[in-house]
Amino acid sequence: MIPEPTPTVRELLAFYLEAGVDCALAEEPIDRLAEVDAPPPAPRVAPLAEAPRPVAAPAVMRGEVAPAPDVAIASAREAARTAPTLEALRELMQSFEGCALKHTATRLVFADGNPQARIMFVGEAPGRDEDIEGLPFVGRSGKLLDRMIGAIGLDRSKAYIANVIPWRPPGNRTPTPQETQICLPFIQRQIELVNPDVLVTLGNPSTQTLLSTREGIMRTRGRWFDYDTGARTIRALPTFHPAYLLRSPSYKRLAWQDLRAIAKVLGNGSA
Repeated sequence: MIPEPTPTVRELLAFYLEAGVDCALAEEPIDRLAEVDAPPPAPRVAPLAEAPRPVAAPAVMRGEVAPAPDVAIASAREAARTAPTLEALRELMQSFEGCALKHTATRLVFADGNPQARIMFVGEAPGRDEDIEGLPFVGRSGKLLDRMIGAIGLDRSKAYIANVIPWRPPGNRTPTPQETQICLPFIQRQIELVNPDVLVTLGNPSTQTLLSTREGIMRTRGRWFDYDTGARTIRALPTFHPAYLLRSPSYKRLAWQDLRAIAKVLGNGSA
């Protein structure tokens, strides 16, 4: 059996970046596996006098501690329901303390584009670049999304873009089901307020969360669904997430078919 070649430094760095390792915790590397000898116990010295013991202060709850998931979900539903405008919704989300992701992210990533647009794109969660800039889809996948919508005669001034999760998970990890359910009322209210004619779910997590399906993106992409806001029914189409297309460019042909179907529904003559 031929051993695999040792990866180069460039290959290792690319692997770590893809895994979400994008910052250092210390100036020098630390070998966590090395055994460290425990220091000898200090000799006990009898005190000269018995000092009075201080009374322990009561424990203080940290502001970063999130409530229980069911409490946080109920709180998110109530807060989202009361938002009359997108700006009010954004302010509510800025002050919402029910999701622990808020305290590990740099900033809220609310949305980008035109809130009056006829089409809305929804992804899963922000990445590193989005967390830095505070806007969705601004990294490599964002540039590809711009090219995708540009191919059917659209740009960010004619589309509205958001994510199910508005805060970046640490290290770009997958959001937990609890985190998704806590954030779900906010994106649902966001869709209601934008009220687009076409909703495009980008990737499997966004599709399954918003369209209440357990099927994978390979089965759902290119199929029209009904998204009910309570006030009206919006036509929804799942397609591949741009990040997936960067890893699997052979599926761009299918994504192009989805975009043509969207263009046909919007009636912009690009189909």
